[in-house]
Amino acid sequence: MKNTFAKKLILALLIPFLFLPTSCKKGYFDTVPDNINTIDKVFSNRANTERWFFGLYAGIEDIWDQPYGFQYAGISDELEYANWGTGNALTINSGAVTSDNSPTRFETYYQLIRNINIFLERVDECKELLEQQNGESIVKEYKGEARFLRAYYHWLLMKEVGPAAIAPLVSGLPNDNFQIPRSSWDECVKFVLNEMRASEANLTSLHLTGSNTVDDYQVGRITVPIAAAIEAQVLLSHASPLFNGNSEFADWKNFDGKQLFNQTYDPTRWQAAAEAMKRAIDLNIAQGRKLFIKQNANLFLQGFNSTRDMFWDGWKEEGVWLRRANNVHSGWSQHCAPKNSLSGNGWNGIGVLQELVDDFRMVDGRTIKETPTYSETTFTNTSTPYYSTGTNNMYVGREPRFYVDVTFSGSVIPVVPAAGQTYVTYFSTASSGKKANARDYPKTGYTARKNIHPNTNLSTGSNPARPAMLIRMAELYLSYAEALNESQPGHADILKYLNDVRTRGGIPQIPADLGQIEMRKQIRLERRIELCYESGLRFWDVRRWKIPNEPGSKQGGDFYGMNMDAGTSLSDPTFYKRVVATSRVQWQRKFYFLPYRQNEMDRNKQIVQLPGY
Repeated sequence: MKNTFAKKLILALLIPFLFLPTSCKKGYFDTVPDNINTIDKVFSNRANTERWFFGLYAGIEDIWDQPYGFQYAGISDELEYANWGTGNALTINSGAVTSDNSPTRFETYYQLIRNINIFLERVDECKELLEQQNGESIVKEYKGEARFLRAYYHWLLMKEVGPAAIAPLVSGLPNDNFQIPRSSWDECVKFVLNEMRASEANLTSLHLTGSNTVDDYQVGRITVPIAAAIEAQVLLSHASPLFNGNSEFADWKNFDGKQLFNQTYDPTRWQAAAEAMKRAIDLNIAQGRKLFIKQNANLFLQGFNSTRDMFWDGWKEEGVWLRRANNVHSGWSQHCAPKNSLSGNGWNGIGVLQELVDDFRMVDGRTIKETPTYSETTFTNTSTPYYSTGTNNMYVGREPRFYVDVTFSGSVIPVVPAAGQTYVTYFSTASSGKKANARDYPKTGYTARKNIHPNTNLSTGSNPARPAMLIRMAELYLSYAEALNESQPGHADILKYLNDVRTRGGIPQIPADLGQIEMRKQIRLERRIELCYESGLRFWDVRRWKIPNEPGSKQGGDFYGMNMDAGTSLSDPTFYKRVVATSRVQWQRKFYFLPYRQNEMDRNKQIVQLPGY
């Protein structure tokens, strides 16, 4: 039974649009499957009913499906992809988005929402499902999960298009012609939270087997602790500057003049976010979740091993919401790995921007600007398990997470290496450099390293299996600290939860005498480092904080790296010159969200377009 469920759930995640309408041109509101008899047959059969249910999870993306799928890190100040023609990232970074080519997934979300409505309306028709052992309880859970997912897909839609047109909570008929305007942001949040909270009554806290042990085959299904974490994420965003008294969008109104963004700051939203985050933390702790720490008397090794190993076995402790992944995250390791991996099969092109490299701290917790001994013109005479003799000193003495997350010239090859090779080099004439590779080279002189297992063998395709953590405890800790710092500066939990993440990462605690502004700076920097590349968090953070055009967090203009056109050896100083690695369109207000596509605007005449499009 467990294997059957696992296969069905995995199938649902790998086949994204089970039973979805085949036509996208009609739009959500008036699209139904061509053959209604097919749906009638679905709900007369348990296997098909459950297949429909599992398909409701199809909108949950693999966050490590980069660079071709989940591209948020490549359209923020974290990553730059090689010249692979990487679709949405290229379109957004160049400023080429229009209402005709908008990369929003609104059609996918609306289609899934409609499938959820059908499921909720008709699942009780499946007598075979109801009459099995504990059938009523199973159907109750299915309904709770479906209702939550319906709200969650609205939330994902809101993150893309802003104030959204809320889909009808009925499946609709072929001749329906719903003309629905955008709801205000506050109305959208109220709807989403009400639906999520209502769904909790039908959710379980933990999926168990018949012998009352944890059922690992049901990983990823919505539970009360997962729901609480997502509700807290919604409230954190709702409290943030982009959505809390934002006058920058005062002109964004519906055709009837309705204001879509509130214009009055409400400080109580931060308190609500803090309370929700604490609830989520407590509920997950009660189910055995915690920060994963691999104990070691050497604090540097403890930080390194904890943050590295978290992704291949620590997820059992740290992971709040997990997702089984196809092909171990759809080739993330191969796209990141350098050319001097075994058989030369690394694609060597997910580059880390210099701006992120510079933000990683030194091992003592200070920034590179605060460190008098920091040097970019000298080279080390010492080798370590992380880098070679001759490595530039700018990479020496950095915090443990730097060596977990970034591959730089001189660093150890992150996967099974080619015979006789140990270290990576990116200078111009190196095997992983620009001259040897027409497209497969990192524009910045660095590649991403996080979540790459050292036993990954790109010659055989062997890559240790592991799920993706869509949400993990460190995110909840830092979000709780952020919300508390905004609502109750000086609260003891701010330092506790922030320092728990810092010390797990191998750097010292910060002092207790920081004011609110400095503490905000430290919390934001910690999120940048601890959560880099994950779940589109940086992309979303800089927007909700309204800092995408500020120094240190700019999302447009020139981004830097090392000089990929220079250098003939590891210690050649000409390579270690900061140069413009990529130029993106300058930030504009309209980039906070994506426009609805024109085909939906043409169908639903009540939707007002995002200003600027």
